[in-house]
Amino acid sequence: MNTIPSPSVSDIAVEEHPLRPFLPPHARLLMLGSFPPQKKRWCMEFYYPNIINDMWRIMGYLFYEDRNHFVDLSRKCFSKEDIERFLCEKGIALYDTATAVRRLQDNASDKYLEVVTPTDLHRLLGCIPECTAIVTSGQKATDTLCETFSIEQPSVGNYSAFTAEGRDLRLYRMPSSSRAYPMKLEKKAVFYRRMMEDIGLLP
Repeated sequence: MNTIPSPSVSDIAVEEHPLRPFLPPHARLLMLGSFPPQKKRWCMEFYYPNIINDMWRIMGYLFYEDRNHFVDLSRKCFSKEDIERFLCEKGIALYDTATAVRRLQDNASDKYLEVVTPTDLHRLLGCIPECTAIVTSGQKATDTLCETFSIEQPSVGNYSAFTAEGRDLRLYRMPSSSRAYPMKLEKKAVFYRRMMEDIGLLP
């Protein structure tokens, strides 16, 4: 009986990062994910584009006491313009820890991403000289950061201090904004609030 061989990893297409780094020049915080989800899951051309991801609801809840502040309810999408304005005002930069990946399964799970080209994090930090804090909210992104800078992995809600690009930095590990992460939005927001207060972005 003839069988069709399973494709090898090398047969899986390599995806290049579809977005440019969002780097306000005065940014004090850099938020790093692993890689964007597939385009079919996007509701806008920006970071955390899946309407069921709660990152922008967490930010609305923290800064405006309204989880839907950045949500366009009529169109069931996020307001990219409002998000970009907010990030520039607060000094928050965004990118991911990989610039090219293979998806080993047809989903957005980090554990099925193979990093083909990691981001040059030293160069990225060089573009935002006022940045003193980095946030990761996923395991793969955290693993990449810790490996790149040879630092101890912080537990969720805590940080590890390190030095890079001639400055003292902190890597904060936050709970994932994915709804697959088993924690209510309000509870996740507690961790984000503590971090934002710590670095001076919330009073």
